[in-house]
Amino acid sequence: MRNFAILGAGGIAEVMAQTLAGMREEVHAYAVASRSLEKAEQFARDHGFEKAYGSYEAMLADPKVDLVYIAVPHSHHYQWTIASLQAGKHVLCEKAFAVNEKQAREMIGLARSKGLLLTEAIWTRYQPARRIIDDLIAEGVIGRPEVVTANLDYFITHQERSVEPYLAGGALLDVGVYTLNFASMVMGNQIRRMTASCVMYESGVDAKDNIFIEYENGGMASLYASMTDQSNRTGCISGPKGYIEVSNINNPQEIRVCEQDGFGSRLLRTIPVPEQINGYEYEVRSALAAIEAGQVECPEMPHAETLEIMRQMDECRRQLGLVFPCEDRKDIISES
Repeated sequence: MRNFAILGAGGIAEVMAQTLAGMREEVHAYAVASRSLEKAEQFARDHGFEKAYGSYEAMLADPKVDLVYIAVPHSHHYQWTIASLQAGKHVLCEKAFAVNEKQAREMIGLARSKGLLLTEAIWTRYQPARRIIDDLIAEGVIGRPEVVTANLDYFITHQERSVEPYLAGGALLDVGVYTLNFASMVMGNQIRRMTASCVMYESGVDAKDNIFIEYENGGMASLYASMTDQSNRTGCISGPKGYIEVSNINNPQEIRVCEQDGFGSRLLRTIPVPEQINGYEYEVRSALAAIEAGQVECPEMPHAETLEIMRQMDECRRQLGLVFPCEDRKDIISES
């Protein structure tokens, strides 16, 4: 059984710990690290971890650690993924995978050179709902997908990691990444044109984003993400025969297939998604299976897809003129 370690002891780490509690026969909740030993020890007691470390370096030096989950803010994914790989650990890194494509490419290059698994913990790529949607599209129930719309809004401005530029905060990397992934999973990545606009937050990060994509095959996507309000978080895939509606693109609860009926619509099918621990278990299982198979990437979210989404977010930020303190301006903005 693989020893699972969490690097970081914040909110997202708590969710992963709850996941591991429901997977005791599949993976061992071995270690947690925080910059505060007291916080790590409390986390370990609360969630049944065997070891607690007061520094990330100390945990990475533990030879018993097999797989490290990177649960720190976006700004630090690159640093601690690199450190974990250099320590010989497999890595499951939270989304957004990195701050920009350049960082992501270096992370992936190091993992491949060392023969270690590195995969992005974008849970919607691993969940059964994705396969359900893929199967419906392949079945042709709505014809060829022509338009995708998706929105994902959470009121999260109370969180430091969401609003602070030095932590690479903002709507795009936190919630907009899900809308881009939703569109990519349906429409692919042959993009003819992408247009991004945003309203800025007082701290200097993007508060809400609109992204429009035109594809080479004539398809379109209209995506909206925000950290200042709430929305229905719905995704819709439209074709000539009807549409597929996904409730909560961040963790689908139900998928509905409808057809046009005059000026209205008629429900053809409702598909519930399988019961789950909390939805994170699928990415953990995929990572464990990939390690056992000696793979450096997971089939649900291969490195090429991670790099593509990073490129798309880089292009959005180039148009918005948004650069974080932790990156070089030339990584994103071409100087004239």
